[in-house]
Amino acid sequence: MALTLSILDQSPIQEGETATEALQHTIELVQKAEAWGYHRFWVAEHHDLDHVVGSSPEVLIAHLLAKTSRIRIGSGGVMLQHYSPYKVAENFHVLASLAPGRIDLGIGRAPGGLPLSTKALQQPGTSGSSLEEKLAELELFLHDELHPAHPLYGLKAVPIPDEPVGIYLLGTSVASAQLAAERGVPYVFALFINQDETVCQAAFAAYRQQFRPGKRATPLAILAVSVIVAPTEAEAVQLAADTKVAKIHLKSGKIVTVTSLKKAEEYGQQSDEDYTIEVKEANVIAGTKESVREKLLAIASKHQVEELIIHTPIKPFQKRLLSYELLQEAFLELTVK
Repeated sequence: MALTLSILDQSPIQEGETATEALQHTIELVQKAEAWGYHRFWVAEHHDLDHVVGSSPEVLIAHLLAKTSRIRIGSGGVMLQHYSPYKVAENFHVLASLAPGRIDLGIGRAPGGLPLSTKALQQPGTSGSSLEEKLAELELFLHDELHPAHPLYGLKAVPIPDEPVGIYLLGTSVASAQLAAERGVPYVFALFINQDETVCQAAFAAYRQQFRPGKRATPLAILAVSVIVAPTEAEAVQLAADTKVAKIHLKSGKIVTVTSLKKAEEYGQQSDEDYTIEVKEANVIAGTKESVREKLLAIASKHQVEELIIHTPIKPFQKRLLSYELLQEAFLELTVK
């Protein structure tokens, strides 16, 4: 089975590093990823987190485009609920005009941060529409298809690129899969966030069964997973053991997943709800390049996907870089065989 491999980078910052150093690591990684043959390189949007500096994917994408020449670069993803669809369309039209055919617009459903950052981003007058409504309006602007009855008819998101930007909807639930199917856009299930493979299977099934052809004629399902590759099984297991997830269970029934106990506690305190926290080991596919290759082929076959977006939660940058290199080598060796 042939697998397309892509990367999701969150621009993590480690103790003792500056933001400049963390972003330089992202630049080095995208250049290496292009040389190694990865298909896409997506950057994330997170707010008010002490362990990542990727808060503005549009700005970072523009810089990464200037540092590369071929690899597709995109957002994983823009948190559309906070923003004007018109402005998001303008931003990505500029990017698509700078680098035709290389831009992906991944849309996330999560807030991308803690309650206070959401409050700051959604000042009075900037919200009110649902994500579904904003997504529909974003597509109209991206394809210059506002109809005469629309209150903004005649407005264009300038510049108009030669090739429209493709939307990818990111999610962790059946509901997000159904929305992607309804809009007829590619769907990415983030298994590294929601580690329940039963939900993942149900989401992909709903997406494929309910898909309505739109700009795409057929569904495109992509799986995002956490992967650690090391020279030995023992080292890979040790690196994976450092990775934890914390789930905040709010009284309202909402469950939020973050990557540190500190941020879980902050989230609970900012939520103004009663809450409990559950800390557990993250679901990371870890091992040597041979064992990880077999695990990834198996999980891709199980979920019937042909592309994996790889998130590698290793703190030391050189070890993270090596993990991505070994992973690409593993699949190149499979091709040679």
